[in-house]
Amino acid sequence: MKLNKTELKEFLDEKVNKYNTIDFIESDPISVPHKYTQKEDIEIAGLLAATISWGNRKMIVKNGHRMLDLIGESPYDFVMSHKKFQLERFEGYVHRTFNEIDLIYFITALRHIYKNRGGLENVFNAQSTANSLQSSIHYFKQVFFEIKHPVRTTKHISDPFKGSAAKKINMYLRWLVRKDNKGVDFGIWKTIKPSQLSCPLDVHSGNVARKLGLLNRPQNDSKAVEELDTNLRLLDSVDPVKYDFALFGLGIFEKF
Repeated sequence: MKLNKTELKEFLDEKVNKYNTIDFIESDPISVPHKYTQKEDIEIAGLLAATISWGNRKMIVKNGHRMLDLIGESPYDFVMSHKKFQLERFEGYVHRTFNEIDLIYFITALRHIYKNRGGLENVFNAQSTANSLQSSIHYFKQVFFEIKHPVRTTKHISDPFKGSAAKKINMYLRWLVRKDNKGVDFGIWKTIKPSQLSCPLDVHSGNVARKLGLLNRPQNDSKAVEELDTNLRLLDSVDPVKYDFALFGLGIFEKF
């Protein structure tokens, strides 16, 4: 599909308006943090839901809600004040390769971050640059695993410095940073700007981006994210990742 820049922007803006609506929430993992209103509850529920966001979308949403139902009404209160015996409630929890061992460590690491590192927003902001959060994601992984941890759990946090597209973390950051005024993305982190975000890149968005000439690199890796970011920022330098809705919608709903 060959479009000039103006036509491409008009086409994608139309798709953003179509899919960036509250109707999008119910069938998406973002529905999990939407159960909460307190900043820290949204942050924690969002990170957990994003972490298991691979595979069948219905199962992701189902298992995300199940995980947070086990945690309880306030994820932040549970993280900060749970007793060791309360972790037994996670026995048998599993989503693909993410299981109770991983979930228990996530709870432990989150407590460490809130007690000793100033919270999730502070950690992600610490290494941010003017037009990228990829260093922030690398740093977040370092902080997340700086206390004693199961080796198996490290695979559940991606690192762009190791070549990963880090799709799940980039999606999570979109949720927390981008304020869309449509009721989908939360925009509760004020120290990071939407212009610093990277588009969550997966098989579907990657294929659509290539068909539209936004991406040439064949692999969905950190270099592809950088290329896609560069091209999306030419279309909207202030809110480039709004086009995630367009690429996702075209790929998933329209089989573009």
